[in-house]
Amino acid sequence: MKYSLLLSTTFRRWLAGLAALLVMLVLLVYFFPWDLLRGPINRYVSEQLGRRFEITQHLSVDVGRTTTVRAQGVEIANPEWAHDPYLLKATAAEFDIRLFPLLFGKVVLSRISLTEPKAGLQIEPDGRRTWALSRDTSDTSAVPEIGAVIVDKGSVNYLAREQGADLDIDFSLAPESGNPLPLSYKASGKWKNGAFTANGRTGGVLKFSKDTQAPFPIEVNAVAGRTTLKAKGSIANLADLEGIDATFDLQGQNLDDLYTLLGVVMPSTPPYKLRGKLEKKEKLWAVTQMQGLLGKSDLSGVLSFDQSAATPLLSGKIHSKIMDFADLGPIIGLEPSSSSAPKAVAAAHNKKAKPSAATSGKRAATAGTAPGKVLPTTPLDVTKLKAMNADVTYAAADIRHVRELPLDKGSVHIKLNAGLLQLEPISLGIAGGALAGTIRIDANVMPASFTTNLDARALQLNQLFPTVKNTKTSLGKISGQFDLKGRGNSVAEMLGSASGNVAVLMGKGEISNILLEFMGLDGGEVIKFLLRGDRNVQLRCAAAAFDVKQGLMSSRAIVLDTSDTVITGEGQISLRNETLDILLKPKPKDMSILSLRSPLRIGGTFADMSAGPEKAALAGRAGLALLLGAINPLLALAATIETGPGVNADCAAVLKEADQRKSTSKSSSTVKK
Repeated sequence: MKYSLLLSTTFRRWLAGLAALLVMLVLLVYFFPWDLLRGPINRYVSEQLGRRFEITQHLSVDVGRTTTVRAQGVEIANPEWAHDPYLLKATAAEFDIRLFPLLFGKVVLSRISLTEPKAGLQIEPDGRRTWALSRDTSDTSAVPEIGAVIVDKGSVNYLAREQGADLDIDFSLAPESGNPLPLSYKASGKWKNGAFTANGRTGGVLKFSKDTQAPFPIEVNAVAGRTTLKAKGSIANLADLEGIDATFDLQGQNLDDLYTLLGVVMPSTPPYKLRGKLEKKEKLWAVTQMQGLLGKSDLSGVLSFDQSAATPLLSGKIHSKIMDFADLGPIIGLEPSSSSAPKAVAAAHNKKAKPSAATSGKRAATAGTAPGKVLPTTPLDVTKLKAMNADVTYAAADIRHVRELPLDKGSVHIKLNAGLLQLEPISLGIAGGALAGTIRIDANVMPASFTTNLDARALQLNQLFPTVKNTKTSLGKISGQFDLKGRGNSVAEMLGSASGNVAVLMGKGEISNILLEFMGLDGGEVIKFLLRGDRNVQLRCAAAAFDVKQGLMSSRAIVLDTSDTVITGEGQISLRNETLDILLKPKPKDMSILSLRSPLRIGGTFADMSAGPEKAALAGRAGLALLLGAINPLLALAATIETGPGVNADCAAVLKEADQRKSTSKSSSTVKK
């Protein structure tokens, strides 16, 4: 009994002693003069970092599993290679550091509070960064993990040569309470080597970790070169731009600028304004509820940009209720027309169309083309096609303000993979008919290669030239096939090197003098050649087929069958030089008709065509038989087209009849021999 009592008394004394020791240790830690350790700590940390670290005034520590450190006067130097002398210089700093990760060499700062900080952040192309807390500043494991940052006022300089960034950022915390966005900031300098400014407000606590409980609000007003952005929303993690949920307004002079700024490949465009909702989860950016204007064309739809793979992927669906034809120009290498400006467009809409320069036989020079040329010569930057992949569909319900090419609607599926751009399928409504097919551009070879396979069906002749009045007297439906391959980095280069074949066919119809004048020809001369005294030429069938080699179109067959005359032709069209030389020869069905007519030669350039009677003597009638020898390939095309009005509009029959004349002509030649 006495032994048990003695043991109990001893145990209680030991417990009391242990409790007293713990109290003393707590009091020792609490009242410990941590300033005595500032010198050893400064020397140890400086040795580990390979650069100067110093707490200049006062140090206190609250020890725990997560330890809080408070310091007055903090200076952390940058490596010798850095531009700014200090990584951080602050009047005061307070931070929470987790001890357990520290045992494994990992610095985890769940919270940092800084007073009047000045920071110099710099990253080099070789991976060195000033905020890596190690002698080896390219070691990413030495970058501290930061949860949240609280600041009052200060500045940051960010320098990243590979990004073309050199930014000075100033920020300050509003003193009043209850403000959801108390921290304001201003930034200026360069981004992607272009002028950059920004300002806005954020929440008072900056979140740099996905482990933080809730995202913080942010407002951004930024100008980068010719592009401006306004955004308002929230972000969960500033370090990785994770958890973005914001609305935005984006506008600029050219969507192509986004490639430099963001790495997103877009075509050259006129000025644009877009708004929508932006979200980011992990590596996926998503734009929804997008609406806006591209030039004078409306846009709406959804887009996503997935950066999870080595090559990012842009995908989505975009559509326009109304697309302005002039807005297509920059996509194929033409400069935006003046009609893109709102005032110019409004004026154009309120005035009647004036006759184009083409009505006088000459076409006005177009920006983006060489002097005296029509085809766009502005280089298409095909090298960008390797920067990302794409799977985007676009559709326009109504295409307006057309000029040379009367589109009324269209859609295209844009597929880009490993530098191969495929517009497949293309479907365009043109002049009451349709143009469908594929275009492929391969940027893996230089110059880029292209393949075009297009079929035109039932194009209404009286709608093909919308800028010419009174073309309703021109009747007939045109169909065609265009199969071309070539190399080049502009539309002019591609067509100038093209090889393949082109075939065009028209059923029964009429061609008016006004239409011929629009085409740049002397309408009076042409009409006198085709039919004396009649201002409308009646056609049973018209067909032309060309072989194309290295940009030179050589006629395989040219046939125009009128009510009393068969007209054949021969010649060449140079897509490289933009010149043409076509000779049309009449063969009357009644020898009394047109018996004294000379052939008609159509020549000049695409920009300045001309037509007139051929002065040289005729070489004989053998040319008719030679040209008709290539008619058979057109019969397959004739079987598929819709012909013009009238029960006798059988173009296939006309071609067969012409083919029979070829045989008769050959027989006559044999007899004469």
